[in-house]
Amino acid sequence: MRVGIGYDVHRLVEGRPLTIGGVTIPHEKGLDGHSDADVLLHAIADALLGAAALGDIGLHFPDTDAAWKDADSKRLLQIVGERVRAAGYRVSNIDATVALQRPRLRPHIEAMRAVVARTLGLEAGQVSVKATTTERLGFVGSEAGAAAYAVCLLLPDEA
Repeated sequence: MRVGIGYDVHRLVEGRPLTIGGVTIPHEKGLDGHSDADVLLHAIADALLGAAALGDIGLHFPDTDAAWKDADSKRLLQIVGERVRAAGYRVSNIDATVALQRPRLRPHIEAMRAVVARTLGLEAGQVSVKATTTERLGFVGSEAGAAAYAVCLLLPDEA
């Protein structure tokens, strides 16, 4: 078995939609980045790539490449899943946490789990997504940005 960990952070800015876990959430600010800046999907992608020893998301989708400008992170995660399978692994499970002070994510968690599972061809029970605040501490607490952490377990693909 192979274990991977992923971490991502993006700044909150006006004029962009807030998309986390492939779900657009009503809010006055969104995450800033070269792609759609989906902090959760990026952290999951990094965990998967790391577990398979395939580098990181920046190696596969560099922010210097115009092809990935405003890219939908669901597509990026789908490509990562394909590359992990091509390397001979299958996803056993994913556990992820989003740190965001506001808005509350609880109403959107099940939709996020469903998006991740569908994108990677998994069962919903293989994907855990949680949310937390930072009790108004740090850049998350001051509402300057959001962070996400993810771990995954890969198993050799025996198919």
